[in-house]
Amino acid sequence: MIIGRVVGTLVSTRKEPELEGLTLLLVREIDAELKEVGKVVVCADAVGAGTGEVVLYAAGSSARQTKATQNKPVDHVIMAIVDQFDVAGRLCYDKAKDD
Repeated sequence: MIIGRVVGTLVSTRKEPELEGLTLLLVREIDAELKEVGKVVVCADAVGAGTGEVVLYAAGSSARQTKATQNKPVDHVIMAIVDQFDVAGRLCYDKAKDD
């Protein structure tokens, strides 16, 4: 799993039929300090995430392990919206305070 922040949405009016009904979001990997460290990837959203939210996403064959993406042609999937996390006992992110 990779931690990231949803930075945008992607709309596609023509796509492979197996992708119909999936929401596609743009996610950038972040570190424990919430700094952007990775590239932007397109993720199928399995949990109803929104722009600005911190999420966990999976890549590769793991991306096809959710109910929403099983056996679908996706490389990344958002599988959790992060409420909070800490590193070595220090709170790094709290969604309630970030909103």
